[in-house]
Amino acid sequence: MIRINLLGTPKPKNKRSRAAIAAPAIELGEIGSPAMKILVALVLAAGFNGLYWYRLDHQSIEIAANMKVAEQKNRELAGVKAKYLERQKQADNYKHRVDVIDQLRKGQIGPVNLLNTIGATVNGTEAVWLNSMKDQGANISIQGTALSADAVANLIANLQKTGYFKNIEIKETFQDEGVKDMQAFQFELTCEKGKS
Repeated sequence: MIRINLLGTPKPKNKRSRAAIAAPAIELGEIGSPAMKILVALVLAAGFNGLYWYRLDHQSIEIAANMKVAEQKNRELAGVKAKYLERQKQADNYKHRVDVIDQLRKGQIGPVNLLNTIGATVNGTEAVWLNSMKDQGANISIQGTALSADAVANLIANLQKTGYFKNIEIKETFQDEGVKDMQAFQFELTCEKGKS
C-alpha cells in the first residue's frame, strides 16, 4: 500500500506520533502586514456600510409610515377646514345682517327724535298748529298756523331752546284772510338740524 502525504508535513516515524497529526492551517501572513490591514479595513467598511444601510432602510420605512399617518390626518383636517370655512362664511353673513339691522335702527332714531322734539315743542307753545313738515336732509321746512305773530315768535324761541335746531328763519308769515271768525297767521319756517 502506498501512502501519499497531502498535508505536506513529514510522516511521523513512530506510531505515537501518528496520533498527533496537525490540522490544516491557513496562512494569512503576519498580523501587521498590508494585506491583513486592507482585509480588516474592507471588513470594517462593509460592516459599517451594512449598518448604515440598515439604519437608512429603517428610517425610510418609518418615514413612509409617518407619511401615511400624516396624509390621513391631512384628509381629516381638510374636512374640518371646509366645515370651519363654511361656518365662518355663515358667521360673516350673520354679522353683516346684524350690522345692517343695527344701521337701520340707528337710521330710525333720527326721524323719531326729530318728530318727538318738534311735537313736544309745538305742544309746549300755545296757539300754534302744524300743517306740514318736510325733512330735506340737513334742513327742515315747517308750515303751520298760529293765532298771533307772538305765537310764531314763541315757537321759534322754543325750537332754539331744544338745541336740536340752529339757524331758524321765517321764510314767510301772513294773515289768513280765509278765516272770518278770528285772526290766524300762516307761517313757514326753515331750520338747520343741529347735532342731536
